[in-house]
Amino acid sequence: MKVTSAEIVISAVKPEQYPNNHLPEFALAGRSNVGKSSFINKMINRKNLARTSSKPGKTQTLNFFLINESFYFVDVPGYGFAKVSKKEREAWGKMIETYLTTREQLRAVVLIVDLRHAPTKDDVMMYEFLKHYEIPTVIIATKADKIPRGKWQKHVKVVRETLNVVEGDPVIIFSSETGQGKDEAWAALQQRM
Repeated sequence: MKVTSAEIVISAVKPEQYPNNHLPEFALAGRSNVGKSSFINKMINRKNLARTSSKPGKTQTLNFFLINESFYFVDVPGYGFAKVSKKEREAWGKMIETYLTTREQLRAVVLIVDLRHAPTKDDVMMYEFLKHYEIPTVIIATKADKIPRGKWQKHVKVVRETLNVVEGDPVIIFSSETGQGKDEAWAALQQRM
């Protein structure tokens, strides 16, 4: 897909703040610092539309990025490590759950995991949550550039088995450094548009 325009439209914390048009949306989920913002930036060929940070827990709202004026990427707060209070984490959890379970425009969740490591307990919980609510999921196994190509399939197998990936949910090997997997990711999203 050729991206000709991309802009952040709103950072929302409650449904009444979500964009009120009916464009398709793709939510990006993953643990803190897994590379959600880097994924967005690579997909749209921008350096820093989505702010990246070495400090986990930077994204604290639902950030709606309007792409080509035809659909949204929705960056959700990372789960796992973030240095915030338990109360704040619970509020994020509620905000994310409300969005994922009630948003009609949501076409799929892009679950981003780190190809180098087995998915965490939090990754497994998120995937089980998505499957419980029958939310279409595209799994992006990122940081592929950090592993020799010859070991990719072995690592993908670990991702598939740990998450217990259901038939029809693709696992795409991705690198925001090299662009590996970008075309496959676009194809998987367009199929669900």
